Amino acid sequence: MTTVDRDTEKCPVLNFDYTAAKPAGSWLKTYDELRERYPWFRNDFGPGFWTVVNYEGILQIMQDPETFSSSVVVALDPNPPYKWIPEMLDGDEHKQWRRQLGPLFAPGAVARLDDTVRLRAIELIDGLADRGSCDFMADFAQRFPTTIFLELMGLPVDELAQFLEWEHDILHIDQGEEGAQDKQFAAMMAVMARFQTVIAERREQPRDDIVSRALTYEIDGKPVSDADLLSFCLLMFMAGLDTVSATLGWTFLHLAGNDDDRTRIVEDPSLIPTAVEEFLRAFAIVVPARKVMKDVEIQGCPMKAGDMVNIPLNAATRDDAAFPNATTVDITRKPNNHIGFGAGPHRCLGSHLARRELKIALEEWHKRIPHYRVAPDARLTETGGQLGLETLPLMWDS
Repeated sequence: MTTVDRDTEKCPVLNFDYTAAKPAGSWLKTYDELRERYPWFRNDFGPGFWTVVNYEGILQIMQDPETFSSSVVVALDPNPPYKWIPEMLDGDEHKQWRRQLGPLFAPGAVARLDDTVRLRAIELIDGLADRGSCDFMADFAQRFPTTIFLELMGLPVDELAQFLEWEHDILHIDQGEEGAQDKQFAAMMAVMARFQTVIAERREQPRDDIVSRALTYEIDGKPVSDADLLSFCLLMFMAGLDTVSATLGWTFLHLAGNDDDRTRIVEDPSLIPTAVEEFLRAFAIVVPARKVMKDVEIQGCPMKAGDMVNIPLNAATRDDAAFPNATTVDITRKPNNHIGFGAGPHRCLGSHLARRELKIALEEWHKRIPHYRVAPDARLTETGGQLGLETLPLMWDS
């Protein structure tokens, strides 16, 4: 990380690639340290953007969608050639999409998926238990929520490997790598091409899946266009394939290295829902961006219309001003009104499903593999941008 020689009392200016891969835990530590130094700063990396690193400032931005537009999602790309629906929509169009999608992800609808989710977890864990070791990320964390997503979207599970490859290129590519944005865009186009085929098939023969439901939606009294359906499918793909997987990685890394917490969960599974909330808070993975629509000042930071601003959620959820001993994991923490799923009108639509998947994964894994540890020779690396472990080698006595 390079500090640019300017008047840092008035305008802290840094220059670093926030998407770079680093040893596991580096980015959480980095944002913790930055928050201790100042509430916000200017990052001159790439096109340049602001970053706010405290709870109060991040919450203010997320709750003011008129000033801070969600029409962008990556600070390095202020004029994206894509539109993820509904995440990258503002105003009434966003509300119309959310209103129609809401029933699909409401608590009751998610509860009806319990048997499917639990069966998938059991199948995967039973296939690993006798092995005595695994790469938790590749063998469980990436497969468990992903196969559920594929089923919800009406896609064959045997396409999992291809979808995971596309997901990596979209969400976890190092932006400092030569040709990174081209590779990222190509992966998005490949995903949309696959869903273009799915949409055409569902128009001919609807099924009981999310794509078929979306075909019936209307925006401003008109049927949703194929272009917008594709953009919706692209967002569902990324949300369904990555967020729960990454959170599972951090959760099991913590439990593998903290025998007391793991033992408490094994002996009293009723603690799991509270523990899940704490893992979502302590290891918030998403680093959203917003586009400033009008001149504004946040905590003394003079943002101009057209500026980009990054709001790493872990910088908010690990802020002592909002949570006592915020950088410490306390699996019994109450209350825990974290914003790991965001806040304001763009709060994560799939939060109920994510919680359910995390809860069931913890329950079923610890029934079958209660004691495990990180392999002694493991070199753990995390991606930046959206924080997630690349691998997590675990060992246990089979």
